[in-house]
Amino acid sequence: MIAEMGRAAVHEVAARLGMDPREAASRLITLSGSGLPLLVGVECDPNGIRTALANSMAWGSYTGPPRPYPPYQAPPSVPFPAQQPPGQQQQPQQTWGPPQSAAWARTDQQPMFGGSKGATGQRTGKIGTSLETEGLEGATFSIQLIEVVDPADFLFTAAGYKLADGERAVVVHTELTNTGTIPFNSLPDMYLVLMARTGEPVAKAPVSLSSRPPHKIGVQPGETAGGHTVYVLPEDTVITAVRWSARPEIDLNTLVWTIDD
Repeated sequence: MIAEMGRAAVHEVAARLGMDPREAASRLITLSGSGLPLLVGVECDPNGIRTALANSMAWGSYTGPPRPYPPYQAPPSVPFPAQQPPGQQQQPQQTWGPPQSAAWARTDQQPMFGGSKGATGQRTGKIGTSLETEGLEGATFSIQLIEVVDPADFLFTAAGYKLADGERAVVVHTELTNTGTIPFNSLPDMYLVLMARTGEPVAKAPVSLSSRPPHKIGVQPGETAGGHTVYVLPEDTVITAVRWSARPEIDLNTLVWTIDD
């Protein structure tokens, strides 16, 4: 299965095998250490790791007996309700982005994030809009959604990956500009998700395309860095928006770009 997937996250491998992620990770590391051409890596949110470590030091470490873990199950997706600020007029739908990209995505919903502006600027927009926000460590920056290629099956297969029957690929191009004096130390698309018409988020796939370079961790003050994020989803899923957050949870700094028919 690993040979067929080529590249995958540990939790994805565990889910397909019906195993606990811890056991899957242990077996993969063992296989890698046995001499097989297998690399077991990790991707994280640096700020989230620092926060978790700080909390564990403050509350102490768990010292009780080991506990058995049930078979791994993917956490359920929590729909994010659509909201409309009081008195705000609905804007007519428009088509944004290059041909054969955003025009392929369909929607009939309103923005999934209440409010159009926050403390540092606009929080909602369309494809092509640059939205302002701030990070967990005080960095201020803007993110521009440049392009949504949907479907992007040809880019996905050209990179050597294979889609299962009933799946399609989507590629999102974004740029982050650090407008403040504090470095942005996270991966710009760590929590960049697609929003389905049903309200469920679609997380990025653990793959990168050579023809569409991925984001790199960190953007220094005054710099602009771009990257591409890949998604694999059911081919009949209707995408209505692209959402960015600094953490898994939605907060006042969350950005949303809506996608028109």
